[in-house]
Amino acid sequence: MPPHVAIIGGGYAGMAAAVTLAQQNIPVTVYEAGKVLGGRARAVQIDTLTTPVDNGQHLLLGAYQTMLDLATLVHQGNPPYLRLPLALHTANGIQLHAPALPAPFNTLIALLRAHGLSSTERIAAIAFMLRHRLNRFRLKQDTSVAQLLAQQPGSLINGFWEPLCLAALNTPIAIASAQVFLNVLRDSLTRSQHDSDLIIPNIDLSDFFPQAAANYISQHKGNIITSHRVKNIIRDQQGWTVDGQGHSHVICATAAHQVNALISNLAHIGPIPDYHYEPIITVYLQYAENISLPRAMTGLVNTTVQWVFDRGITHQQHGLLAVVISASGTHDAMSHDELAQLVAAELHQHLHTPAYPLWHQVIAEKRATFACVTGIQRPSQRTNDPYFYLAGDYTASDYPATLEAATQSGVKCAHLIIENLAHEKLHSS
Repeated sequence: MPPHVAIIGGGYAGMAAAVTLAQQNIPVTVYEAGKVLGGRARAVQIDTLTTPVDNGQHLLLGAYQTMLDLATLVHQGNPPYLRLPLALHTANGIQLHAPALPAPFNTLIALLRAHGLSSTERIAAIAFMLRHRLNRFRLKQDTSVAQLLAQQPGSLINGFWEPLCLAALNTPIAIASAQVFLNVLRDSLTRSQHDSDLIIPNIDLSDFFPQAAANYISQHKGNIITSHRVKNIIRDQQGWTVDGQGHSHVICATAAHQVNALISNLAHIGPIPDYHYEPIITVYLQYAENISLPRAMTGLVNTTVQWVFDRGITHQQHGLLAVVISASGTHDAMSHDELAQLVAAELHQHLHTPAYPLWHQVIAEKRATFACVTGIQRPSQRTNDPYFYLAGDYTASDYPATLEAATQSGVKCAHLIIENLAHEKLHSS
């Protein structure tokens, strides 16, 4: 069969694969079950707003080069994001700024000058970074982040390390993988100055990459089919048939919890592991348009709220704050109205916003990420079938479930197919 790749799932992983194949003029068809591209990082329309919000507020790092390169490509060299030098502000805790110096000096000086840390805590944090840099951020055996940080002062863990872990891995430190956490620290804080930059998309997450990618793919003779949930995948001697359409290769880029049902009749491929999942809740609070915060992102500690984003700064949605609550907790038992009231009260107490917003909207992604636990096993993008691949943030990666892990997996699947086709062409000539 002539090359034609079926990509099942129009999230970041699937669209990354599709763009990479389209660059090589390999025809693709993307099948997406939803009406909107993006998967767990997509646009959501709220009736009270003229512009969309996101189903979850996402933050990227300068180290996430695959994602940023793809965004640059599909936006023709002008990716729509706000890029800020590393600055972490917790309104009731620690504040630090990274100076314009090469890594790792920018991080070390930021810790040395951090407000809200005692001299003992600064020295402990710097010693931690230097010790693991000396060991190349590798552990002989994975352990939990809590055990990794056991020698750090408790107040430093509570006010600095734990919020970083929750933001990066979306997994409580008691069970989170120390090795994956160190991977993130390694790549974001010690390689080059701009790897630690904070990248905040300033358009909705569907337009930021998946929809722009769809436009690029369409210009390269690819097909995007939305509102189509794939029901039937058949393997025969001619190749693959996906809901009646013939294809030479298949990339399964659905969410992890959907994979095994989709491939249940493909015994030669075999199932992927069952994962536990962690939620992310985003609470949108609309205030009067003149209400704003001093910076785009502010953290809180010892509260239900973890991070607050001012979408007036990032998206020109003035007076709209997006509050992120990572991982599971006691808040899971609360109704959406109760949670929004609690969040508004915490913002009023610590950030001096008005006591009551004009309106609120709570979006809960119950399976936002897999729980990135100690010793987690993640499948390769390759499968037992050389014409069938797996793409998604759950597949083998140094990173936790991030947009970077998702796009890296999609690009790798595409490159494996390109190599496969080159190998076949060589042997047929």
